[in-house]
Amino acid sequence: MIRFEQVSVTYADAPAPALQGVDLTVPEGELVLLVGPSGVGKSTLLGAVSGLVPHFTGGRLRGRVTVGGRDTRTHKPRELADLVGTVGQNPLAHFVTDTVEDELAYGMESLGLAPDVMRRRVEETLDLLGLAELRDRPIATLSGGQRQRVAIGSVLTPHPKVLVLDEPTSALDPAAAEEVLAVLQRLVHDLGTTVLMAEHRLERVVQYADQVILLPGPGEAPVVGEPERIMAVSPVCPPVVTLGRLAGWDPLPLSVRDARRRAAGLRDRLAATAPPSVGDATPPAVTPAGRPPTPRTALGRLLHRRTPEPESPGTEIATAGRLAVRRGRIEALRGVDLTVAPGETVALMGRNGAGKSTLLATLVGMVEPSSGSVTVGGRAPHRTHPRELIRQVGLVPQEPRDLLYADTVAAECAAADADAGVPPGSCRALVDELLPHVSDATHPRDLSEGQRLTLALAIVLTGRPPLLLLDEPTRGLDYAAKARLVDVLRALAAEGHAIVLATHDVELAAELARRVVILADGEIVADGPTPQVVVSSPAFAPQVAKIMAPQEWLTVSQVRQALASGAPSETGAEDAPGKSGTTGTAAAPDATSTTGATRTTETPSGAGGPGSADATGATGTPDTTPTPDAPGTTGTPRTREDPA
Repeated sequence: MIRFEQVSVTYADAPAPALQGVDLTVPEGELVLLVGPSGVGKSTLLGAVSGLVPHFTGGRLRGRVTVGGRDTRTHKPRELADLVGTVGQNPLAHFVTDTVEDELAYGMESLGLAPDVMRRRVEETLDLLGLAELRDRPIATLSGGQRQRVAIGSVLTPHPKVLVLDEPTSALDPAAAEEVLAVLQRLVHDLGTTVLMAEHRLERVVQYADQVILLPGPGEAPVVGEPERIMAVSPVCPPVVTLGRLAGWDPLPLSVRDARRRAAGLRDRLAATAPPSVGDATPPAVTPAGRPPTPRTALGRLLHRRTPEPESPGTEIATAGRLAVRRGRIEALRGVDLTVAPGETVALMGRNGAGKSTLLATLVGMVEPSSGSVTVGGRAPHRTHPRELIRQVGLVPQEPRDLLYADTVAAECAAADADAGVPPGSCRALVDELLPHVSDATHPRDLSEGQRLTLALAIVLTGRPPLLLLDEPTRGLDYAAKARLVDVLRALAAEGHAIVLATHDVELAAELARRVVILADGEIVADGPTPQVVVSSPAFAPQVAKIMAPQEWLTVSQVRQALASGAPSETGAEDAPGKSGTTGTAAAPDATSTTGATRTTETPSGAGGPGSADATGATGTPDTTPTPDAPGTTGTPRTREDPA
């Protein structure tokens, strides 16, 4: 169905091709997962299938890409619309109408389908994706995850033969992600639809893939094969695979069910060992980027902070009492009671539309409460001038571009220094620490999603706010970039900053947050220590918690630390990491290319063995350059005043 013949793509002014020597075939009626470290060209490969590369993005495409016999170089995207449905990372760039129902019908109208056919397919899609209650809602009022589902639905209604999806579950809560993946499986198995999907959260999707395409590194030829074989050599892999490598399991499990069958000996071995506290797992001496972990003292020096004095009991940075927020006809929050203390890291979780982003917006003063109270640093945020408020609280929104409006990184940093009233160069020093190798002359829109997120974080931190808010901070980040973010946030918490993050990333919450607050329909339904809350919730439990239950292990890094400290050993595979068929170069199974030829594939550096996980237990061997993905779905304006 999809054929790449010696395809290379080079963008203008780029020092090297984004893709080079791609030669592969995607068969009809299969779900194929595209994986690889950040910056290897996954989004470019997807764009070449839909014709967006090079017709929309520019650049030079060499070789030939055909979809259903049509050459994408000679057929523009509109001429492939009946054959290929595409959903990028930014649904807002996808929408052309105002309401959910109209958006679902628009693609069919463009293709001239009969009204009765359109009506039937709209109803089917509303039911498939759980959108029936939203059919009349304006798209502008939807949450990021709801918009993602609408975008997916809008390309399903024309019934394309090929679906190209770039991180389709990144903004979805775990339950919604499972529903979307179930729909995709049904399309593949029942209708013979071909699905090509790139996804960073491999823990959600790898067990459903028929084949995996691995892009090992920039400019390297892809490796194609069955998921079990590719995960054995892949530099990025989900926690279940990393745990299997650590325990020496062969073959490696891809699902929680398979891992639980293998984990009895590991559970027995760790039964008498208490899991380390969340955030206390000892990181290795070097981060995935190959440089030392961000020193807490260095961050403190850059932020002009001293080691915080012990806070007196009862001291809180932020409080909310019986907080209620109404947005039009929607009661976004009701009766919310919340306190956040200095140095505390709190994860807000819940299904899409539960009120997480609204709560963050209220804490930063962008939304006025309908009733109840909210204070940050003893002040009501919505009544505080922005120049004063940025010294108390900073928000990094889902869409970091909403904070970036200057033409260069240098101009952004200069504006941040002026807004915060700090010496010139303060923001640039933070950027150098958090985001090295980015020049002053770089335009923010030329940065990748992860780089934009980090630049926005540096801008917010320049004001040294005691309270830091992050809305879906891991969208567009691979495991290595996520590990660097966790290192930074841990260091900030140690310096006395309070951190509140709204996230659907259960692995991030397990790795970083000491406390989890779950929202449902605008109300808090759970609030407590991370192990107690997530282990008791099948929807929000990380993979390791499900594998090791009823023991309260949450992350691979906790298990690694316990094994390194001398947990009692058992006979069996868990005791012999060196026996794993996934470690070393000789033991790694060969991956098979699409042409049927068997190729010998050397294991990428760090791909196997106990040392393969990253600094925080997020799996995978990193790449230093985040993926140049499309931006997220929502965002919030910068608190500083418009210079105009």
